[in-house]
Amino acid sequence: MIRFYNGRVLESGVITDHEVWTDGAKIVHVGPSKEEKPVFDRQIDLKGDLLMPGFKNAHTHSAMTFLRSLADDLPLHDWLFDSVFPREAKLTPEALAAFTKVAFLEYLAGGITACFDMYYYIDAFARVAADWGFRAVICEALSANNDWSVIYDRYEKFNHMNPLVSYQLGFHAEYTASVDMLKFISEAAHKFKTPVWSHNSETKAETDECIARHGLTPTKLFDSLGLFDYGGGGFHCVWLTDEDMDIFVKHGCYAVLNACSNAKLASGIAPLKRLTEKGVKLAVGTDGPASNNALDFFREMYLINVLAKLRESDAAAGDPALILDAATRGGALALGLADCDSIAPGKQADMIVIDMSKPNMRPVNNIVKNLVYSGNPSNVRLTMIAGKVLYENGEFFVGEDPRDVYREAEKYTRRIVER
Repeated sequence: MIRFYNGRVLESGVITDHEVWTDGAKIVHVGPSKEEKPVFDRQIDLKGDLLMPGFKNAHTHSAMTFLRSLADDLPLHDWLFDSVFPREAKLTPEALAAFTKVAFLEYLAGGITACFDMYYYIDAFARVAADWGFRAVICEALSANNDWSVIYDRYEKFNHMNPLVSYQLGFHAEYTASVDMLKFISEAAHKFKTPVWSHNSETKAETDECIARHGLTPTKLFDSLGLFDYGGGGFHCVWLTDEDMDIFVKHGCYAVLNACSNAKLASGIAPLKRLTEKGVKLAVGTDGPASNNALDFFREMYLINVLAKLRESDAAAGDPALILDAATRGGALALGLADCDSIAPGKQADMIVIDMSKPNMRPVNNIVKNLVYSGNPSNVRLTMIAGKVLYENGEFFVGEDPRDVYREAEKYTRRIVER
């Protein structure tokens, strides 16, 4: 058992001075100190620091770390088809595992305790997550030229292989899909009664071209085929119409916001104010490290908020508490991790400690606003997943030396780039 005491706790948006105890993977006590205490394996004096739910990265392509600073300064179509796809064609399972480990180190150091990963060689990805103890949800990334039938076996396999790994149905995007493939995925979603995800309305060109092809926006097309009958959502959602948002609300779909990637690729600014007014459920993602280029949730939350103000020409637009909630609870619920959404008895012990002694956290006028507007990964003192401390005070506890991880990743990067 582990005891966290003498600090602050973020509980459902409220800051308390409670203690938190964990036993194995679960939280077993949140509340005042008790006179009679069990024998703890470890007691962590928070010294006034903040214990809070970990961030949930609700859209990413983790292994794209090998493309960081290689595929830059291009619009989405050219970036994807000229710089990304040709290099991804050279990936191997071994290379993907090495690149994924780099991403996981960045996640842990930045307080991210789960990710929703959409990429290739998912067996290799799942093995790294299970071996390291990182919580990962796999999002299928079907395109029209793939073998669609794999999703049936994968759904069963990856939802039963390890408590830290799960799988949801998805496809890359409308512009790499076919209507027949979308119908096939819809049939699978109805069989499993499960959500479906994809890139959705990331750019204006994507949306306009879908309308030209089908007479419908991507969201309306997906809805017409029953893809959202069991929920799910879209990544980016920059160019959603009011009617698209109504469809999201009707099916309880999530709009996953990716402000850094959208800004860097000049895709646009998501309509946060309108999404909020409509009642669309929100989550936050970094997208991949080729289009971001960081995997930094603090920067993501900051940009989501300030770009909303810029888009509306209204300094009152954007709500830090709303976005912090989307980055933690919203992401957990979007990923199907309802037992990881908050700090409460019975929930998974997926938590982080924020160092409140750093100058960017002072004065303590408003902790939530400090996190969103002035926080950065250096404020993360500790990251725990399923009750295990995987990162603390600059050290990783994942079973491998980070220097070896970096060397291996560099080796595979050179092979791909120089081939």
